[in-house]
Order: sequence, then structure tokens, then C-alpha cells
Amino acid sequence: MKHLLKNSALAAALLAGTTAIAPPVAAEEISATVVAGHPPVFRWVKHVSQTFIPAVNAALEGSDYSISWSEQYGGSLAKVGDELEATEEGLAEIGLVSSLFDPAKLAVQNVTYFTPFVSSDSTVVAEWMDKLQANDADMKASWEENGLEYLGGATGIDDYLLMTNFPVESISDLDGKKIGAPGPAVNWLKGTGAVGVSGNLTTYYNEIKTGVYDGVIVFASAAVPGKLYEVAPHVTRIGFGAQYAGGIAANKDWYDALPPMVQKALKGAAITNRIAYHKDLDATVGKFLNIMEENGATVTQVDEAFRKEWADGMDNVAKIWAEKLDADGVGGSRVLKSYMDTMRDAGATPVRNWDQE
Repeated sequence: MKHLLKNSALAAALLAGTTAIAPPVAAEEISATVVAGHPPVFRWVKHVSQTFIPAVNAALEGSDYSISWSEQYGGSLAKVGDELEATEEGLAEIGLVSSLFDPAKLAVQNVTYFTPFVSSDSTVVAEWMDKLQANDADMKASWEENGLEYLGGATGIDDYLLMTNFPVESISDLDGKKIGAPGPAVNWLKGTGAVGVSGNLTTYYNEIKTGVYDGVIVFASAAVPGKLYEVAPHVTRIGFGAQYAGGIAANKDWYDALPPMVQKALKGAAITNRIAYHKDLDATVGKFLNIMEENGATVTQVDEAFRKEWADGMDNVAKIWAEKLDADGVGGSRVLKSYMDTMRDAGATPVRNWDQE
């Protein structure tokens, strides 16, 4: 009997030991494809790979969940402007959505592109847009109507420039010239005599080189990696201002089915991404103009009279945009006023107070 009890105790001890050294249960693996039309040479795409994804992974470390990532950038899955549709249709679970290239579907998100000459502070612009989209019913609705959940990670764009293959000393120099511009920024050329053509960074270089464009409206932090100074060496600092170009969004059905912990990790990582991206941008944007000059570009800063002449020559595109949204039942005028008030409170001195005319 003692022998049986001894053997039973030994068996129990061995069983307990086996249980103690058993490997932990593997975390549930969630697949996620991330899409961006631009290549990772551009800062906002680079940070998705270097900041957003690692931040999600860090938040989920040691939990019951992990994510297996597939990164599809530079048009490999969707071209610039098609990220929204690719994410909505489930070709990708997460998209770096460029709202400026979806002015119909994400109309209210384009408030900054209808209000040039307001603020050059991209960090303030981006923070405001992320807060607004977290709290504003119309902003939320526009994402949800397209089957998306906005995660955050607002992409602020540094002060837009005019880069041309001819010198610009007065606004009349633009008369008849073909100038490429992104999405709603084409409106900035109204009243100048230039012919505005909708375009994007992936084609600017070749289109200037081959004579399709005589210049482009672009920002320094993209002009340098795109080497635009080689084909458009005349850089005119007009001071169009910083803009909100888009952010990180997820397929809503996919997002809604995720465990709350994973949802929280995604939105937390989007905040981390926005902060890191803008810290990086702010630290280096001043260097880009020097780099272009070192490579043979001529950089010219216009005076306030030039800026005022340009701004005053435009239609009030902001008011037209807001009133159209109001007529569609979306609070365009409310969003416009909120944006302008926020920028003025932050210290901006708009060349035109678009909301007060």
C-alpha cells in the first residue's frame, strides 16, 4: 500500500512538473495588410513602417494577440488616391488614406486645403484635425459612410511652395503656365492666370521634365526626396501654409470585430505615429531648402504684399466649399469657423479670414 501511495505521489509530482514547464498558449495571430499609394521614401509612409507598426506590436507584447503585417506601399496594391477604396473593399485592413485625393468622399476633411495662407504650423494643424475627427459627428460620419474607422495619425504637411522651371518675380509671370497641384490645391491658382492641373508627387518629376507642367505646388519635405529641384530649380516661398493631407484608417467591419485591446493598440499607435512624424518633420524641414540650394536651386521668399495680392485675387473658395457642404446637410461653415478660430487662437495671422467675409 505504501508502495502504491509512493508511486501515485511520484506520478502526481511528474504530472505537476510537466504542467509547469508546458509552453505558453500561442497568441492569436491577426492578419493586417497596410496600404499606401506613395512609396516609403516619403516621410509619412516611412513612419507607418518605422513607428506605427512597432508601436502596435509593443502594445500587444505579452498579450493574447499579435498581428502579422503585410506592408504594401508605392502603388503595389493601390495607387495614390485609391487607398480609401482598397481599405473599404477589404483589399487592405489598414490604409494611409490621403483625404486630399478624395475630396468628394472626404469633403469635410479637406477644410485646410480650402483655406490657404492661414498657418505654417503643421503640428498644430494635425493635432486639431485628429481632435476634431475624434469628436465631430460630421467628420466621423464621412469615414463611416465609406466603411472606415479613423484611427488617427494625422499627416500634417509643411508649408507649401511654388517650384517652377522659370523664375517668378510677379504673379503675372504665371500667366498661361501649367502648374500641377494636389487635389483641392488647384483652387489656389485661380486668379493668377496659371492653368491648374491636378497631380501628385509620384508623377511630378517626369511631368515637369517632359513639359506637361511648367511647375508644381509642393512642400519642401517631399520636394527633396523627389529631387524636384533638378527639373524645377526656381523655388518660390509663397507661404500657402501647412495642410492636413490624411491619416490612418481601418476597414470598419474588420476593426469592429477586433478585441477591444487590439482596437486600443491601433488608436494609441496612431497617436504615437503622429507625434513622431511631426517631431521628425519639425526637426528637419528647415534643412530641405538648404539642400535644394546646395543642389543648384534658387530659393526666393515673397513679401507680404505679394502674398496679399495672390490671396485677394482668389475667389473665397472656403466659403463656396462650406456653403456647398451646408446645403448637403454637413456642417461646413461650422468646421470652417472652428478651424479658423483654432489657428487664430494658436497665433496664426491669416492673410484672409475666409470665415468672416
